[in-house]
Parts: sequence; C-alpha cells; structure tokens
Amino acid sequence: MSLEGKLEDKVAIITGAGRGIGRAIALGYAVEGARLALIARTPDELEETASQIAEMIGSQPEDSLVLPVDVTDQSAVEDMAKQTLDRFGRIDILVNNAGIAGPIGVLQNNDTGAWMQTMQVNVIGPYLTCRAVIPTMVSQCSGKIINLASCSGMDGFPGNTCYNATKEAIRALTRTAGNEWGKYGICVNTVNPSLRTDAWESWEAARPEFVAELKEKMPLRRLGDPIEDGGPLFVFLAGPGSDYITGMTIMLNGGRHMP
Repeated sequence: MSLEGKLEDKVAIITGAGRGIGRAIALGYAVEGARLALIARTPDELEETASQIAEMIGSQPEDSLVLPVDVTDQSAVEDMAKQTLDRFGRIDILVNNAGIAGPIGVLQNNDTGAWMQTMQVNVIGPYLTCRAVIPTMVSQCSGKIINLASCSGMDGFPGNTCYNATKEAIRALTRTAGNEWGKYGICVNTVNPSLRTDAWESWEAARPEFVAELKEKMPLRRLGDPIEDGGPLFVFLAGPGSDYITGMTIMLNGGRHMP
C-alpha cells in the first residue's frame, strides 16, 4: 500500500478497530493520511493496531487516539466524540464496525438476554455513535458515515435471526440518516463485506463444508482480503470521490450477492 494522501487532514473514528476489518480499515486510512480515533472494548488490541499503524507509516503509536469504549454506553460514547474533537479539532469520518454475532440457532431457541445484548451492540451502538458525531458534522457541513451490515440479513440466512435483524436495522438506519442528513453534506452508506478475518477463520473451522460451498457460490471463488480488497473501498467511501453517494448498500463479497 502506498501513501497517496487521499484522506490527508481528515479525522476518522473507527469502532471495532482492535482487530479484523476494523483494524484493516484503520491501517488503510492511516496510509492515506487520516488521523485516527481507534475505538473498541479491549485496550491491548487497540494498542496493537496503533503500533501497526506507526510501523507502517513511520509515526508514533501515540499519534493515534486510543480509546477503550463500550459503544452501548451513551456517556462513554459522547465522551469519546468530545475527546476526538478536543484532540484533532474536527470529525470527518465515522466507521461503525463494532458488532457481535449473537445467538445462533432457530428463533424459538434463542436466549432473550443474548438477543438484547446483540441489539445493544449492533444497533444501539451505531445509533449512539452517529448521534454523538452529528453536531460536529453538521457544523462542518460535511461528513462520511460508513456502517457495516451483512448479506446474511438480506438473505434471511437460517439460524442467524438476531444477527440478521440487527444488520437489516443498520441498513434502515443508513437510508433514513442519508435522507435526513444529506442537506448538511453528510453521506451515509452501508458496506456488506465477505472478508477473511479471525472470526471468519473460526467459523470456517467449525463449518468447513458449508464455507467451502459458500465460496463456490462466489463468482470470484475467494474470500476478500481485508486490506487489499476492503481497504480501497473504505477509503473511497470516506474520501471526496463518494460525495454524491448516500443511502446505499454496497456489496463487497466477490459477487456472491447481486441485488
């Protein structure tokens, strides 16, 4: 990856930045010149992301703002936005990547408590982060919000009811926010990714035949790499080239889902 400065002087908040897709997005944004607030619940994972960024672009780990935050805690999220603004003076980009898989199995056997927790993390969390950054973006008359959802929700994949419901809620949030905030120059979009991460590796180990069949259904016959395949799209959606795109769900899945 080469430093091209596509996000020079932009400030991005990335939730779930401690690993997987969130870490890949953070690395991609750092390479393009963005200043970052890295958000997750696990401090050690965030510090590792900050260290990888520093090594990649020749900065110091402390140049990234590392904030262990539970995105379901409204006061913590509001404080996170304030700290980001105090540190960098603006907020240009919000990536809502943090999420959990939730209960697996048919609906009637799901645990209600697990449902509530999944809704809190996957739906209330993005609501709170959006709510926290919107005043700043409105005052700037610009902003990019990128939410992560899933084709599992669009397809109604069996045994994944709670996760599916949360991800479809995110797509509805994206469309509505795109309508409400477009007049302020704020673009809101969703990405549905199929990218290889630690979580995917664990899923593949548990269900190898199913995952192999899934990959066979992809026209490109492979899972995407979070940095090489995912990074350029997330940079594009955060940069000026996407200024006329809002309310959209963008498929990043090797052609597996063609709406």
